[in-house]
Amino acid sequence: MIMEIPFIRDTKVEYGACERLSPLVRRVVCNNPNPFTFTGTGTFIIGNGTVAIIDPGPLNEAHLDSIMAALQPSEIVSHILVTHTHADHSPLAVPLKERTHALVCGALRPPKNKTQKIEAVNLDEGISLEEAIDQSFKPDIVLQDNDELTGADWTLQALYTPGHISDHMCYALQEEKTLFTGDHVMGWATSVIAPPDGNMRDYMAALHRLLARDDVLYRPTHGAAIENPQVFVRAYIAHREARQAQILEQLEKGATQIADIVAVLYADIDVRLHPAASLSVLAHIQALIEDGIVICDSSTGGGTASLHANYNLTGTKSS
Repeated sequence: MIMEIPFIRDTKVEYGACERLSPLVRRVVCNNPNPFTFTGTGTFIIGNGTVAIIDPGPLNEAHLDSIMAALQPSEIVSHILVTHTHADHSPLAVPLKERTHALVCGALRPPKNKTQKIEAVNLDEGISLEEAIDQSFKPDIVLQDNDELTGADWTLQALYTPGHISDHMCYALQEEKTLFTGDHVMGWATSVIAPPDGNMRDYMAALHRLLARDDVLYRPTHGAAIENPQVFVRAYIAHREARQAQILEQLEKGATQIADIVAVLYADIDVRLHPAASLSVLAHIQALIEDGIVICDSSTGGGTASLHANYNLTGTKSS
C-alpha cells in the first residue's frame, strides 16, 4: 500500500492580499490556480525594512502590483530569491528587479552528467506541463549549497535540493527555523519528477537530507505551511518507496508500457495529471535502470528511456 501523506488541502486564499504569517514573513498569492499550482504561487516577503522576496512567480502584472503594494513605503528589497526555474516561480524576477533594483539570486542548472548510465530521456510531443522551464533565468548572484544572504533581521541559507528540477534550492530562515521548500516538499500533493531535468535518485537523496535538519516549519510555494515537517518528509519518502514497489509489481505482472502502469496506479487522480504521473513513473524507471533492476527494450522508444519504450525486469530485482 501507498503511505498516506497528511496532506493539507482545505486552504482559502485571497488573491493579491498581503498576509502576515509571522514576525518575519509575509505572503502574497498569485491568481494562477491550476492542477499543478494548487491555489496559486505564493510569493514570500522576508524581514522588515530591508527585505528579501522568495519566488516572485509567473509573468503576471497584477501579481507584480500586489507584491509592490505589500511593501511599506520606506522598505527596500535587497534580494529576489528563486527556488527554481519553472515558469510559475521565476519569470517575474526580471520585472520585479526593474521596479526594486534588487539582486536576483538562485542556482544555475548544471551541465548534463556525462557519466550517467542511460541516455537523456526523449520526451514525447504532446506532453506539456504548466511547469515549463524559464530558460532566460540569469541570476545576479549564483547561489551554491549553504550560501547565506542576510538583512537587518533575517538570515537565509541556501539548501541545494535537486530532483524536482536540477536547479532547485530551498531557503532556511534561521531566525524562525523555517524552510521555504519551493516544490521540493508540498503540503497538498507530491512533487512531480519530470525527466530529463528531474531525477528521482537526486530527489530521494535530497529528501533524506532534510531529515537531518531541525526545521520546525516548512513553507512551500504552493499551499499551506507544513507543521511537524520530519513526520511529513518520512511519509513522502515512504510514499515514493511504495510507488517504486508498485511499479516493480506491475512489471512483474507483464506490464511493459508506462501508460499501462499509470492507468492502474493513478486511476483515482485527475486525468489532467496523468501526463505528469507518466513522467514520475519514467523517473522511477530511470532510477531502476541505473540500478540494473530494469532494462529498456532496444527495439522501442529509440532504445532509450522514453514514455513509449517497453520495459522489463532484468531478473536481479532486489528485495
